Parts: sequence; C-alpha cells; structure tokens
Amino acid sequence: MRPRKVALLIETSNAYARGLLEGIVAYQREQRPWSLHLAEQGRGDKPPAWLVDWDGDGIIARVENAAIARALRPLRLPIVDVSAARLLPSLPWFETDDAAVAQMGYEHLRERGFRNFAYCSDPRFNWSNWRQEHFERAVRAEGGSFFAYTLAGAAAGGGDEPEAIAHWLRKLPKPVAVMACYDLRGLQVLDACRRLAIPVPDEVAVIAVDNDALLCELAHPPLSSVIPNTRRTGYEAAALLDALMAGGQARGETHLIPPLGVATRQSTDVLAIEDPHVSRAVRFIREHACDGINVQDVLRAVPQARRLLEARFRKLLGRTPHAEILRVQLQRVKQLLTETDLTIEVIAERTGFAHSEYLSVVFRREVGLPPGRYREQHR
Repeated sequence: MRPRKVALLIETSNAYARGLLEGIVAYQREQRPWSLHLAEQGRGDKPPAWLVDWDGDGIIARVENAAIARALRPLRLPIVDVSAARLLPSLPWFETDDAAVAQMGYEHLRERGFRNFAYCSDPRFNWSNWRQEHFERAVRAEGGSFFAYTLAGAAAGGGDEPEAIAHWLRKLPKPVAVMACYDLRGLQVLDACRRLAIPVPDEVAVIAVDNDALLCELAHPPLSSVIPNTRRTGYEAAALLDALMAGGQARGETHLIPPLGVATRQSTDVLAIEDPHVSRAVRFIREHACDGINVQDVLRAVPQARRLLEARFRKLLGRTPHAEILRVQLQRVKQLLTETDLTIEVIAERTGFAHSEYLSVVFRREVGLPPGRYREQHR
C-alpha cells in the first residue's frame, strides 16, 4: 500500500507553526509514514499554485486568509484547520486554548503582587482578541485595574505602532504588569520601555505568549512567555486527519489544547509587594521551596511572629506561607513531568518531597491527577 500523501500548508517562519510541524512529524513517525508535502510559504501567503490540481489524500492547513480558504473550499478530501482565523467553520479545528493562556499569564503576574494590569494586543488576529477578553475578565474578577492597548490611530502592524505603544506605556499607572499577545509584541513593549527609560521589571513587568526561545532570549531583558503545547496540537491534528483519511467523519469540531506553563525570565522576575517582610519571605520561598524548607525556615530567614506573617500573606497573596511553599514545589514538579523523563522518585528528591509516595498523594490532591497521568496528558 502506497504511503498517504499529505500536504502541510503551515509556515516555518515562527516557533508556533514549527511546533505544530514537529507534532505532525512525531505522529506520522509513530504510525505508517506519510508522504509529506510542505509548502514553502510565510504566514498569510497566498496558496501555492500546485494546490489546484493536487492529487493527495489529506491536508493540514493554517487557513489564515480568504485566498487559502477559497482554494481549500472546493477540495473533496479530508482537511484539518490549525489556524485561529476560523475561515472555514465546516472543518475540524485545532487551536491553543486562549482562555487558559490568558488565565495562566494573569496568574503569573498576579503572583508577583501586581494590582495594575494591561494587555497589548494585535487586533488583526482572533487569538489576540480572545486572549484580551479572557485576561480582562480574570483581572476584573479579582478587583484589579485593567488597561487595554488601542492603536491610537496607527494602522495595525504599521510603522507608527512602536511610537503608539510607547505613548500608551507612558500613561499607564506604575508599577504595572503587561501581557503582550505574543512574543514579537512583547519585544516591542520592552523596546518602548527601554526608549522611555522605564525599569523592567520593577516598573513594568512583561509576559508574552509562544515562548519562541530565540526571540525571548534576544529581548532585553529576556522575556517571560506562556508556553503553548504546539507539539500536542500538531500531533492530535495529525491523528484526526489519519482517522478521516481512513473513512472517519468529522465536521466543524473544536479542539482546544491547553498551554504547558510559563517560561519565567527576567522581564517578570520581580515581586510587586510593598510589604518588605512578605516580599522577602516570598523571594526566600521561591529560591528554596524545592530544598525541602518549611515555615520555620521562612521565619528564620524573615524573623517575625508566625501568626503575623500568615496574616500578611493571606491579605496580600490570599494564601499561607505553607501554601506558597507547596505551590512553588508543585510548579516545579509539573515542569519536570512535562519536560523530562525523570522518574517520580528523582522528581520528588529534586523538589523537596520526603519520598515519591508523599509527592504522589499531594499531587493528586492538589492537581486532581496522579503524576503519571498528568505527564501523559501534557507531554
């Protein structure tokens, strides 16, 4: 039996799309290999000329513009869409869960003590608008102040936009935490801060989305970013296409894939808490939680009455010092589960748990899944 011929209308010019391709390749390598045809195109390019009379078996496409939608609409073969533009609602659709992305970005900034929050959008894209909507909702649900970037007369993506972003930042109350819709916008925010001599992260903390390692590390300072699970998105899109090519049925199904976590870098490495005791205690916890510390260790580092420290924590963070220690430990556990093949025993040792059985009990109680199942779902 000949290999199935699958066209990939996915650009290679950005980290998100490359992650999708990695997931697709991983799937087809595990199954019967496909004959893959990758179009050389950038984001938003017109469809390739060969698509009109292509004789393949299926397509995975980023349907980013009307031209690609028109080219795909008459084709009588299975197609899976991996673009947020949603220009062909009849196709099954895979996309990052933008509500979860926004919530994760908000929680990352809130945990650093900010009360002023801003979102820097690119309204040309659905995913940017969806992230803004959910980010604003999360901020207002907990009584924070929210500010949205509007283009202030500049065309989206135009040459005047860096100046428009700088003008917007200049007027924001400080300190403020900014979520940028994606990494490139985050770099623009950081560049505006540098030109305005605004200290980052002390006055403006910045987090973006996509975790394009090259862009984030080239930024000054390095840019924190929410990590979408693009590999899983591409893998599951490929699995569905395989089922459709085998005769399965699917219409306009929506599949939203949650992000993996946050890659924390210098642009959010700050704690915007005015109480110096709580600020010192939280910094100590974040530096030493995985060393197996307890609340007594925190009190030795920041001497004061335990009851007073707990009251201050509850007022400013909404949780106790013990809960903060556990939260930091579990964040590290999740990272090691998803990014490494370390055993549960080794992970327990590296995150300050006495033994793997206790880690498993605590993880299941707090997360709702045993560690092994969490690893399966988030790898």
